[in-house]
Amino acid sequence: MIQGLPSYISIVFILTTLVTVFLFFLASGRSVAGLVLILAWLLVQSIVSLNGFYTITNSFPPRFVLLGAPAVLFVLILFISKKGRRYIDSMDVKKLTYLQTIRIPVELVLFWLFVAGYVPQLMTFEGRNFDILTGITAPFVAFYAFRKQQPDKKLLLVWNIICLALLVNIVVNAVLSAPFTFQRFAFDHPNTAILYFPFTWLPCCIVPIVLFSHLASIRQLLKR
Repeated sequence: MIQGLPSYISIVFILTTLVTVFLFFLASGRSVAGLVLILAWLLVQSIVSLNGFYTITNSFPPRFVLLGAPAVLFVLILFISKKGRRYIDSMDVKKLTYLQTIRIPVELVLFWLFVAGYVPQLMTFEGRNFDILTGITAPFVAFYAFRKQQPDKKLLLVWNIICLALLVNIVVNAVLSAPFTFQRFAFDHPNTAILYFPFTWLPCCIVPIVLFSHLASIRQLLKR
């Protein structure tokens, strides 16, 4: 954990992660298997993070890859397997849309981490990160798009594609701002928070869940 960091930042982030997992659990039709898998993954990453494994940044490939890559690979497997696609098509798009509101507290945590000196300004809404717009618009889009018996497919599709682009934008900036051998931004103020517990939960859990939520929604909308 980051020594000297105000405790409320970690507490808010932990609660945000748990709320994200719970909302995803509801959107998945209360899939117990999915919930157990996510919680087990969080536990493993917590143990590894608390041992300082990810703070060693001079290896190649960087150890950080073990945070996000397995989850992204799992998402890919879901999309290419028949059983996985059935699971994806069983998701509740309305609940997946509301789930994106958790990006508001995530952005607040990133701003607090910037103020504390552990992420660069470009990773906040004062810099290149416009991801908070997804969280702000999510409840309004969900309410408006599902106000009738037939959802507004075009609105949901356009919104998901735009928000997916915003997610990719901040992920790229976050990775290129971290103190790895391929760092390109923020050399005077690198992104070090994501190397420590509980903020390792951002790339290993929250980002994959919101990524999957957008892709699952887009798949369902294109099929209708």
